[in-house]
Amino acid sequence: MLQARAAVRAACADVEPGQLVLVACSGGPDSMALAAATAWVGERDGWRSGAVIVDHGLQEGSREIAEQAAQTCRLLGLDPVRVVDVVVGAAGGPEAAARDARYAALNGVADELGASVVLLGHTLQDQAETVLLRLARGSGARSLAAMAPVNGRWRRPFLDLDRDLVATVAEEALTPIGAKPWRDPHNDDPRFTRVRVRAALRDLERDLGPGIAPALARSARLLRDDADALDAIADDAWDRLVAVDRVDAGAAFSADVNTLADLPRAVRTRVMRRMCLAAGSLGEDLTADHIAVVDRFVTDWSGQGRASLPGRVTAHREYGRLTVIANPDLE
Repeated sequence: MLQARAAVRAACADVEPGQLVLVACSGGPDSMALAAATAWVGERDGWRSGAVIVDHGLQEGSREIAEQAAQTCRLLGLDPVRVVDVVVGAAGGPEAAARDARYAALNGVADELGASVVLLGHTLQDQAETVLLRLARGSGARSLAAMAPVNGRWRRPFLDLDRDLVATVAEEALTPIGAKPWRDPHNDDPRFTRVRVRAALRDLERDLGPGIAPALARSARLLRDDADALDAIADDAWDRLVAVDRVDAGAAFSADVNTLADLPRAVRTRVMRRMCLAAGSLGEDLTADHIAVVDRFVTDWSGQGRASLPGRVTAHREYGRLTVIANPDLE
């Protein structure tokens, strides 16, 4: 329990007395441990602690499960406690769609209640699973940095805590009030990618020995430092090199190809990605292959024509400049 409370206190070190901290609570052991630690720390440090339970409506009896989680949060001392119903779409697959609906609901309640911080119960194993999944997809440093401990109002106090330790914290907190954490049957359903990745991580630890999960989480921390440094260098390059011109479609972003070519590839492609995003491409649609096509205008120029990019954006080279521009007429 001491480690969980210390982690919450560190994550909320900048929260002022009287401010509201919300816990995203599913009713499972991780979020219940987080709720208990948050209630304890908030009472002693002078800030308010509440909870939001999102009912995705994807399982029979989900409303009853959500209401039980809410009641347990109240018994732990959290107030306010909200249960929010969401409609899960289909975009990106069931896991991504549920995640998008959940975060939208959490953001909405946080805005409504004026919460300064929302705490999420991801553990060290969750971080390791995220790294492993993204490794399998061939991701770069920013993606492999996985979940950030702090991202705006979102905080993840338990990223360095083992899942088994967190489960013990939940049991210690809930037993005195006669409650138990909910065990989500979806966590054992191999139809879900996250469940298969969890099983793969267990296999790796069995075959290669213990310590795989902490090692993957450590890699995420190191890669986050690298990605932050490269992003800062790319931001400076953007300010120095990229010109913005107003056009009928919105804006055109251009830079001298020779100057771009002199940049390290990791910096140059970051600048190009930002140009594409600024012109209208969406991050989830813009892949490394798209950026490689844009990069060839600089590093492998042979007179190729315009490249079509997601979001009705095009890139081309003309008069020694790379230009990325919105093209509303693009089909």
